[in-house]
Amino acid sequence: MSEIIPVRLAVQQRVLPAYRAAFFDLLAQSCANGMSVFYGDPRPDEALGAQGELKVAERGYAENLYLGSGRLYACFQRGMINWLEAWQPDVLIVEANPRYLSTPRAVLWMKAHGRPVIGWGLGAPPAGSFWRRILRERFLRQFDALITYSKAGFEQYQRAGFRGDRIFIAPNAVAPRPAGSCPERPDSFRGRPMVLYVGRLQPRKRVDMLIRACARLPESIRPRLVVVGDGPERAALEALAKEVYPETEFPGEKRGGDLAPIWAEADLFVLPGTGGLAVQEAMAAGLPVIVAEADGTQVDLVREENGWRLRPGDEEHLVVTLQEALADPARLRRMGRASYRIVDQEINLEAMVNGFFQAMKSVWLGNDSENPRA
Repeated sequence: MSEIIPVRLAVQQRVLPAYRAAFFDLLAQSCANGMSVFYGDPRPDEALGAQGELKVAERGYAENLYLGSGRLYACFQRGMINWLEAWQPDVLIVEANPRYLSTPRAVLWMKAHGRPVIGWGLGAPPAGSFWRRILRERFLRQFDALITYSKAGFEQYQRAGFRGDRIFIAPNAVAPRPAGSCPERPDSFRGRPMVLYVGRLQPRKRVDMLIRACARLPESIRPRLVVVGDGPERAALEALAKEVYPETEFPGEKRGGDLAPIWAEADLFVLPGTGGLAVQEAMAAGLPVIVAEADGTQVDLVREENGWRLRPGDEEHLVVTLQEALADPARLRRMGRASYRIVDQEINLEAMVNGFFQAMKSVWLGNDSENPRA
């Protein structure tokens, strides 16, 4: 990040997944007066994987108290006001989630000290009832600016009544801009094509659907399926594969250099369920991708030129898409090069940091006449 702003930044997060630490450390380098990230532990039943470790940004310790369970839980983060009082931030960025019950008090604390607050969220899907729309608009009005991952999120916030010039897009990224050039692969498969999945092995990833879909493909294009990762579903998935698709391999969890030769061997990356930022690593490896529609961020990342977006949970759609993809290796290579171009030029950690920087700069410049540190 070449630009630096004389800001002391605070960022609230419920938890810090391992994949997000590099982003926060990169963002911290643009804050001349320091940056602190306030977060706590995940729910006991949450298959989140390893927590991140910050190397540049500082950590504020939250005590996460969870109310309810499943998708309808709420979270109160004890210690937030003490953190703000100790850190004394010029700008606060919070997750724009009304289920985080301690956030409104933090916003009030910042406003009482004449300092801006930025909300960070996916967007604002249709609210349904009149009163839900009113409550959502009231919730969004507390923010001085909003950050979202995608054009779809931008449009949703605008439709919810938020000013477009105060909404900033920071593409959801886990990987930096790739170094070097796009990996070269021959226009024909090197023997049997290799389909790759990388991620946690848990029910919402729908790896079971991928195994069954591969088993339904014609013999002429049946791939070698490599499932990289670990998690609570591994034993069940291995048993399913043994029964319906023995061509499936489970090398376990791999990261960094251990994963590099697997990326190089692969011909196609498939993410059949929700979540999974490994898709960007696949694109940086020059791979075309098949991903399930989830939170809307895939629309900007996966396009006709570099892959396919699946209807969630639709095994038939996955089978048809795999058939189309594996029938034309030369086309897959062109799509892989398009994937690389997208993460090289548009969607990477540097672009995500720039989106946050522009939002932070906007509220800072609008607030500097009142801020004693400006």
